[in-house]
Amino acid sequence: MTRALSVRAKIATDVPRTAMVMAAGLGKRMRPLTATRPKPLVEVAGKPLLDHVLDRLRAAGVERAVVNVHYLPDALEAHLRGRTDLDIAISDERAQLLETGGGLVKAAPLIDCDPFFAVNSDNLWVDGPADTLRLLASQWDASKMDALLLLVPHARAGNHGGLGDFHMDPAGRLRRRGKARIAPFVFTGIQIMAKCLLEGAPEGPFSTNILWDRAIAAGRLYGAVHQGLWFDVGSPPAIRATEDALAQV
Repeated sequence: MTRALSVRAKIATDVPRTAMVMAAGLGKRMRPLTATRPKPLVEVAGKPLLDHVLDRLRAAGVERAVVNVHYLPDALEAHLRGRTDLDIAISDERAQLLETGGGLVKAAPLIDCDPFFAVNSDNLWVDGPADTLRLLASQWDASKMDALLLLVPHARAGNHGGLGDFHMDPAGRLRRRGKARIAPFVFTGIQIMAKCLLEGAPEGPFSTNILWDRAIAAGRLYGAVHQGLWFDVGSPPAIRATEDALAQV
């Protein structure tokens, strides 16, 4: 079997039919653009960030997207009504912004598959040699994983000014940056999660970091390295930088 055929065979796998799309944040770093619109509707390269994500999900074979809303929710819901290529469900956080972990817990009854994708709406990626989401799904192993995070090497994290998030051992298990000056991998905002990771979670607002720490303690948090381009689109200057980079692809 040729290497190309081997890669195609590897990604011929079941893709989670449902994705949770995190879209409820306040978008403070994106001001003033978010004064009148939610951050997921800010455009990059002529398309709202949310549509970049939904288009990637649909291309990978995802059929249903659960989208949480809080800030300017009516605008988000009106926009999503125009998407007829996906089954869209709204997880309503109008009453209280629940952060990433709390948002996942609230949306859990709407998430009808296990495992499922969870994707932030403020990042933009370009596939490498294969479809990113299909390749990530091909590396999922329920026998040893509670979550599988898509990571990008720190040196290739477009617009990202942080110190990195994780170290990864040869088997793919993750640990935090800890006291190291810098960690070699940055979380892209894209992951596959098992629903069991949400069991016994705190009530109310909390960060997904709490769930990850629990998985790390059990040796069940894993990572996969993104082979294409990735951009953190968190501020107005990052939009121009991302668009300039995309124009060179």
